[in-house]
Amino acid sequence: MMHRRGTLTAVVAAVALLCVAPSAAAVGATSPKVTARASASASASASPVPSSAAVASDSPSAAPTATDSSASVRVVAGDDAALAERASAIVAGMSPRQKAGALVMGHLPSTDPEAVRAYMEQTGAGGFIVMGANVSGSESALRALAQSATLDPTLPALLAVDQEGGDVRRLKWDDFPSSLTLKSAPPEATATAFSGRGALVERAGIDVNFGIVADYTDDPGSFIYRRSLGTDASAATLRVAAAVSGEASFVDSTLKHFPGHGAAPGDSHRTIPSTDMSIEAWRAGEALPFQAGIDAGAQLVMFGHLAYTSVDAAPASLSVAWHDILRDELGFTGVAITDDMAMLEASGVAAYQDPVANAVAALVAGNDMVLGVAYSSVDRANAVIDGIAGAVASGALSAERLDEAATRVVALRLSSAIAGALPCSVC
Repeated sequence: MMHRRGTLTAVVAAVALLCVAPSAAAVGATSPKVTARASASASASASPVPSSAAVASDSPSAAPTATDSSASVRVVAGDDAALAERASAIVAGMSPRQKAGALVMGHLPSTDPEAVRAYMEQTGAGGFIVMGANVSGSESALRALAQSATLDPTLPALLAVDQEGGDVRRLKWDDFPSSLTLKSAPPEATATAFSGRGALVERAGIDVNFGIVADYTDDPGSFIYRRSLGTDASAATLRVAAAVSGEASFVDSTLKHFPGHGAAPGDSHRTIPSTDMSIEAWRAGEALPFQAGIDAGAQLVMFGHLAYTSVDAAPASLSVAWHDILRDELGFTGVAITDDMAMLEASGVAAYQDPVANAVAALVAGNDMVLGVAYSSVDRANAVIDGIAGAVASGALSAERLDEAATRVVALRLSSAIAGALPCSVC
């Protein structure tokens, strides 16, 4: 059974007691995540450090020791100072290898909860993406699988799914309108659809939806056309904000694929799309739906593997310049995550054929998490995680950047613990 908690103190108490009787909110409508996060400030600082932070550290990294990041790292949940301090304290107790693991969202193509649990235990991954191969057909089975990925309820891994609706929906029982329909309906219809979709995702035990496409295009031949919420900046802006608001009470929202596929012809599943659009034109158009989603409270932004060559020849997912624009111009303080890293390898570009080098480059650029559907075995995931830790030891990835990213990710995981569903194995 799933139980909702209002503060981190209640979360820790729930773990100590193992189980409590379900409340009316647990049986019926759940309490809004945003309300739970708002109440976290009073208790986050006083709560004990989760057990995962108490694991013995391995040898110190050769890289310089990072300064305390709680005062400088901008984090999700409205820059909640107590949450930032709490996250920083947890990160300070982690070994370099544990921090590296926290920055990886992996995947295992299995419907077996025990196999998924073993994967999370043996890798230390900070997140897990649910794909079609994880969905056997029932909500209860998926919820059991999601629960198995939670090793420490006080610091749960981020569980994510691509649930846009329509063409991209891992939960096939999602019959809410898709973007193809919503783009021609009033914005209120988008809010209603994503409220229902968010509730559906939450009931399955998943706390992050990679579901809000902030790209827009008026070209029906574009691979993103059927998935976008508008054919122009104005229409997309209204519906992206509505989608974030709609699912806010249920899941953490993700805007994708920054800085926008609409202007860059080509499918990033097969190539590296590019455009020579100027930064001024981008600010006047493609930027607007992302800004609206950020202003509406989106907790994550997913970086696309596409290039705006007037800004940087590199894909945005590997671009320091684009991460600076997201943080400094759009004011985003949440978690930046890559699109599936296997897409870089699938592009055929020789420079992007090493998954470890790609992951390190993405983190150096400013991503806080790397998403790897192809990290689909313990060995593959560990090769990337160990490679990230090795990059810190060699100085290729600074200890400060590692701590900054880990602090943002841990802050989001804490907010999920505060507001999210907790597994109770004996209920």
